Amino acid sequence: MKNFELSYIPERSEKPRNKGVTMVMDKGLSLRQVEDFIGSSGHLCDVVKFGFGTSYVTKNLQEKINLYKEANIRPYFGGTLFEAFHARGMTDDFLRTIDKYGLDLCEVSDGSIILDHDEKCELISRFAKDRTVMSEVGSKDSGIIVSPAKWVRMMSTELEAGSWKVIAEGRESGTVGVFRPNGTAHTMLINRIIAKVAPEDILWEAPIKKQQAWFVKLFGAEVNLGNIAPHELIPLETLRLGLRGDTFFDFMPADYADRLKQVNDDEEEIEEEEEA
Repeated sequence: MKNFELSYIPERSEKPRNKGVTMVMDKGLSLRQVEDFIGSSGHLCDVVKFGFGTSYVTKNLQEKINLYKEANIRPYFGGTLFEAFHARGMTDDFLRTIDKYGLDLCEVSDGSIILDHDEKCELISRFAKDRTVMSEVGSKDSGIIVSPAKWVRMMSTELEAGSWKVIAEGRESGTVGVFRPNGTAHTMLINRIIAKVAPEDILWEAPIKKQQAWFVKLFGAEVNLGNIAPHELIPLETLRLGLRGDTFFDFMPADYADRLKQVNDDEEEIEEEEEA
């Protein structure tokens, strides 16, 4: 959707998308809030995650799921809920639960539990026979360090097992996994990952604006991003399109952007001279 024409706006694929996917986190929106979110931003949203175990205590869960599906948005339960079922020996009950609610998308993760990776890949293969699977790599515990080689190996094998996308852990805080405790990106880790794993197969959890801008600058408008707050979806789209200061010049021709930057620099110099 666009309300008017502008030059030098990057192309965005249409839903259903395989790249440029945006995952929004629903941590307990009311039915009215879901309706308002869909009315304002639903056209920009691909998937909605009912964060961690919130679906267990959310009112009107089926009604919310129906609203999302009617708006061409795929809802699913967060990976922590899968872990809660699996840790209790209730994996089959988890499948029956997502089938009960008519969900065709599910997440397999081990951010909170210890799960043998071969077993995790077997679960992905099993689930992927009848559903679309996203799997998450990385621990939610900031004290657990996963080597770059292990990130690559786990992502690669989970994609081979049947994952549609592998989710790079960042949590809703944006301070673990592919991020440092201060929220900045682990650049070396990310570079090692993308040297072996296709970026379009990865969905990066990036809840903070500076993280979203960093990924857009690195991968462009069609980067897959997740853990986006509902009210941040439109601001994120403007980052993707170069309509926000953080990415303003990233999609313009280099010579055009350089000329504009030079004009701005010249104006700043004149202002400084006048003030002096």
